[in-house]
Amino acid sequence: QVQLVESGGGLVQAGGSLRLSCAASGSIFIFSISAKGWYRQAPGKQRELVAVITRGGSTNYADSVKGRFTISRDKNTVYLQMNSLKPEDSGVYYCNSHQGVEYDYWGQGTQVTVSS
Repeated sequence: QVQLVESGGGLVQAGGSLRLSCAASGSIFIFSISAKGWYRQAPGKQRELVAVITRGGSTNYADSVKGRFTISRDKNTVYLQMNSLKPEDSGVYYCNSHQGVEYDYWGQGTQVTVSS
């Protein structure tokens, strides 16, 4: 019912910035009442939560990105502003929209590579 498409990934030098976007289509109503999150997965690592934003606008971040990343949203899109990037931030970044157990959607991911 919700389709998510990430964009904005790429190759950046350490210390640089990227802004990821997650565009939602389908049921924008379901998207609107869902919590949204960004996850990432590095090679050989488990997928980890990076940032979340609730439907009320509250945010939370992994300790490793706190102070460097910012999650935000508008009606149809979730963003992740990533500043002061480090090589350990590299991985595939996934957008998620979650409301209860029934509505759980994932994008295909976008690659972020931070070179040293």
